[in-house]
Formats: sequence, C-alpha cells, structure tokens
Amino acid sequence: QVQLVESGGGFVQAGGSLRLSCAANGRTFSSYALGWFRQAPGKEREFVAAITWSGGNTYYADSVKGRFTISRDNAKNTAYLQMNSLKPEDTAVYYCAANRWGVGPHLKTLGEYEFWGQGTQVTVSS
Repeated sequence: QVQLVESGGGFVQAGGSLRLSCAANGRTFSSYALGWFRQAPGKEREFVAAITWSGGNTYYADSVKGRFTISRDNAKNTAYLQMNSLKPEDTAVYYCAANRWGVGPHLKTLGEYEFWGQGTQVTVSS
C-alpha cells in the first residue's frame, strides 16, 4: 500500500513553468513506477509522463515531449514533474499514480496503476 500526495499546482501564464511534486509514504517507494496523468473538464484522464521504478526509463505523451520532465528522488520518496513552456491546453487536474515494479511502455496506460493521489489543479492562462 502506498499513499500519494500531489502538490505544486497553481495558476501560471502561457510560457511559464511549474514543478509538481508527488510525495509518497512507505518504505517501498523505490519499487514503484510513477506516472503523471491529467484530466481537463469534460475530457477523459490522459497519460502525461512515467518513470520506471529504477528511474532508468521515462515515457512521455507526444503533447508534452520536450516541455515536461519527470524525475524521482527515492531518498525523499518523491517524484516530480517539471513543466516548462506551458500552454492553455495544459490546464487540467494532474494526478500522480504508482505501479509496483512497473516497466515498459504499458506505463502509459491508466489501468496499469494501483494507487492514485487526489490531484492538483494546474491552470494556464493565455
């Protein structure tokens, strides 16, 4: 069991940056792959980025590639999503999720994750 808490969301103008954090409890954080998903009003939740349990591989949605960077600090039980060059279409609630021993491109799939945080709102104005 792992509990996830997101933070770092807020209001930013287009072209700006934000860094989201996903803090986890438990001693087994390093055994979990972490993913970031987002959900805009009236839309389905979609994949944004993921990092394997080892941190050796990362995956990104095409819409954020080159602008967002996912990372993790196992010593702090925290994962991050650095978001640069933000666009109004990035506006959404962002969720962190965990998958035990997760590897591979299936980490882009929402259903692969066992645990979810409560989400943090990101609003980008034009």
